[in-house]
Amino acid sequence: MSHRIVIVGGGAGGLELATRLGRTLGKRGKARVTLVDANLTHIWKPLLHEVAAGSLNSSADELNYVAQAKWNHFEFQMGRMAGLDRANKCIRLEATRDEFGVELVPSRALNYDTLVIAVGSTTNDFGTPGAAEHCIFLDTREQAERFHRQLLSRYMKAHAGETGPSGISMAIVGAGATGVELAAELLHAAKELAAYGLDGIKPEDVKITLIEAGPKVLPALPERISQPVHQTLLDLGVKVLTGAAVSEVTADGLHTKQGEFVPASLKVWAAGIKAPAFLHEIDGLETNRINQLVVHPTLQSTRDENIFAFGDCAACPQPDSDRNVPPRAQAAHQQASMLARSIRNRLEGKPLPTYRYKDYGSLISLSTFSAVGNLMGNLTGNVMLEGWLARMFYISLYRMHQIALYGMPRTLLMMLGDKLSRSTEPRLKLH
Repeated sequence: MSHRIVIVGGGAGGLELATRLGRTLGKRGKARVTLVDANLTHIWKPLLHEVAAGSLNSSADELNYVAQAKWNHFEFQMGRMAGLDRANKCIRLEATRDEFGVELVPSRALNYDTLVIAVGSTTNDFGTPGAAEHCIFLDTREQAERFHRQLLSRYMKAHAGETGPSGISMAIVGAGATGVELAAELLHAAKELAAYGLDGIKPEDVKITLIEAGPKVLPALPERISQPVHQTLLDLGVKVLTGAAVSEVTADGLHTKQGEFVPASLKVWAAGIKAPAFLHEIDGLETNRINQLVVHPTLQSTRDENIFAFGDCAACPQPDSDRNVPPRAQAAHQQASMLARSIRNRLEGKPLPTYRYKDYGSLISLSTFSAVGNLMGNLTGNVMLEGWLARMFYISLYRMHQIALYGMPRTLLMMLGDKLSRSTEPRLKLH
């Protein structure tokens, strides 16, 4: 029987790994590669803020797991991991139910020889009272689409002449990349919606407040990036509150520990991450306080060499540092590339490589208004980018993800199709 590789989680890292292993080990019959995910389709998580604002049509940009598996010689199983049995080398999947609660597929076990866990992360509201009840998180496509529907409903109500406030107030908790980029996309959406005739709410009547507990926006990035982004947000009309920790969320807005009340009819929580709760000490594996699986630099779990974890759900130490690898898309991409080699080495009895994070810089998109970032590398050094050039490099990150999944020829065709569709489709999703 061929070696059974099970990858749990079809996010950017897990899907890239399944595709790479399918093209090599699966195609040659050296291993049976299975990808497990609770959904049938994939969308790149860094784009969810665009889905929420309507700048991206998720139906047009989604990838179907079943089709991707067929094209790349791996198997796909729809299901949500609920348990682990290390002694018998199997995972347990929850029953799959339809929208009415009818069971479609019963709970079942899936055996493995090598298990890779890449289930990503969810937003951490730190137990803030009212956050879960009154805020929308942007962890999934469904949540992003829910926010978009709520935004559109307010515009449609105002367009129909319903009585009520002529403006709309929104608050975003967390001024990391997601929060900053969402604020800019929402301002762009306001202009586009007015241009399409939904002018019951004027762009100037859209009030957005960005709230950050730390001393600056983009707290994980250097001052030379955060400062121009902060200024651009102010120039666009975003109210930015730094050093403001949210103490409570209500239906009408947010209260800060500093005693300020921020009124908001739409609220997004984009601060902090944690790994899914089901991972917490699952079958004796070591986890940290935010449920991440603790791994060696080989990405093997500390208590089971047959189990690997990577991406946001893994706590991987950085050499010569007391910090772990940051939860960033480029880290997951790098780890997926290394794991594809690692698992091939494992099957051949060769030593496993160790992971060392390489920071190639950061790019922040402020929708069509601007982009800011820096590129880092052996050839470029540390180069600061801003404006159109930074925007082009930002777009290229998604194209690189597509190339990893589809290959260069199909990605070029998709780019051509996107360009042609601009003249026949609205620039903003209006439903």
